[in-house]
Amino acid sequence: MLPARGLFATGGVPPKKWEMSVSVPEGFLVHTSGRQKKTARRNGEITVVATQSSNDRYPFVIAGRHNSTQIGGGKEKIILWTRKAQESTALRGLSETLARTMEAYDAVFGARTKEPSATWIVECPVAEGCFTLPTRTTAVLLGESKEEPTLAEMVSPDTLMVNLGSGAPQIEGVAVAPSLAASWLGYGQNPGFFDQEPPLSALPAFAASIGREAAEGADSRAETIRRALQLIPEKPGARGPEEQAVVRAKSFLFFYALQDRCGREVFRKAIRHMLQARRERGLELSDLICGVR
Repeated sequence: MLPARGLFATGGVPPKKWEMSVSVPEGFLVHTSGRQKKTARRNGEITVVATQSSNDRYPFVIAGRHNSTQIGGGKEKIILWTRKAQESTALRGLSETLARTMEAYDAVFGARTKEPSATWIVECPVAEGCFTLPTRTTAVLLGESKEEPTLAEMVSPDTLMVNLGSGAPQIEGVAVAPSLAASWLGYGQNPGFFDQEPPLSALPAFAASIGREAAEGADSRAETIRRALQLIPEKPGARGPEEQAVVRAKSFLFFYALQDRCGREVFRKAIRHMLQARRERGLELSDLICGVR
C-alpha cells in the first residue's frame, strides 16, 4: 500500500509505524487494520485515521452501509455486520454456537491473545469479489458437496468475511469453520500459512472438525472419522504416488490417531507447542513431535 521511493523503485520496507486515512460517505461503518486513532465528520463524509505498525502485515479496510450487532460477550466480543437487520432469535442461536466453537478452539489451540479481544464477522456484498481461497479441499472430509461455494475467509486475525446470500447467517456451517479456525492456527503470522506439506496441511480441516463437534455435538466425531476412512482403499494399489484425496484423508486422520494414542491433554499441549514454535516461521512436524515428547 505504500509507494516505494525512487524513480525506478521496485520494492522497499514499510516504516515501523505509519498512518492510514480512510474517507467514506457518512453512514458507512469502517473497520481497518491497526488501531483507529481518530474519526472526523465533514461535508457528508467520515474520515478515519488508523495507526499501522509492523505487526499489521496485511493492511486492509472494510467499509459499507452495514447493520452492526454485538453477539458476543465476556472475553471474546463478536461483532456482526450484515446488510439487513437480523432477527434476535437467529442471532441468539448464532451467538451460542460461536461461543462454544471459540471455547473449543481456545482449549485445543490456546487463547489467541491474553487480553480481551473482538472478532468481526462481515457480510460480503458481492461474494465473487471477496473470496480467494476455496474451501473445497476439506469439503468431502467434512460432509459438504464438492460443488459447495466458498462461504467464508479470514482477511485478518480478527476479521472474517462471510457469504450470507442464502439468507440468515449460519456461521456454524462446516465451510466456515476452517476459516474461523485460521485465526487460532496463526493466520497472518507467516506468508506460507496455507502452503504446508502433509500431514500438517490437514490441520485446518482437523480444526474445522473440532468446530463442528462443538457446534453439533460429540456424535459428529464418529461420522467425520467414518467418512474419512471411506476415502482410503482397503487394499493399496500398485506402488506409486497415492491420490491426493487419499493423502488428504490420511493426513486428516493422523491428528485423530495421535490424540487417541497420546491422550487429549498431551495432544493439546503438543499442538500449542507447535503453534507457538512456528511464530514468525514455517510450521514443522518436528515441533509437534517435540511437544508430544
